[in-house]
Amino acid sequence: QVQLVESGGGLVQAGGSLRLTCGASGRTFSNSALGWFRQAPGKEREFVAAINRSGGSTRYADSVKGRFTISRDNAKNTVYLQMNSLKPEDTAVYYCAFARGSGTYSYIQRRDYDAWGQGTQVTVSS
Repeated sequence: QVQLVESGGGLVQAGGSLRLTCGASGRTFSNSALGWFRQAPGKEREFVAAINRSGGSTRYADSVKGRFTISRDNAKNTVYLQMNSLKPEDTAVYYCAFARGSGTYSYIQRRDYDAWGQGTQVTVSS
């Protein structure tokens, strides 16, 4: 059974930092690409960052480029999202997800992902 569990969310002031962690199981982690998405109230779930199986390819939404960093530790079956210089508009529930396929590439489309965690709330106060 595929399982992804996010943690590390919370309340932070604008300009602050948080690191999200996602532990994964039920699939060969080192063969899988992963991604982070977020969903704010009343809005569609949107792409944030993605990483391929080796960590050598990463992609970011324009809104987070230069502030967020995705990384992974294949020995720990864990993917991270380091979020710096947080803004109130970053407030959302953040989800990690497994991508379909061989894991060679990183993916930005929601349709390329087939397993999701339950999400972790990030709230940035102004």
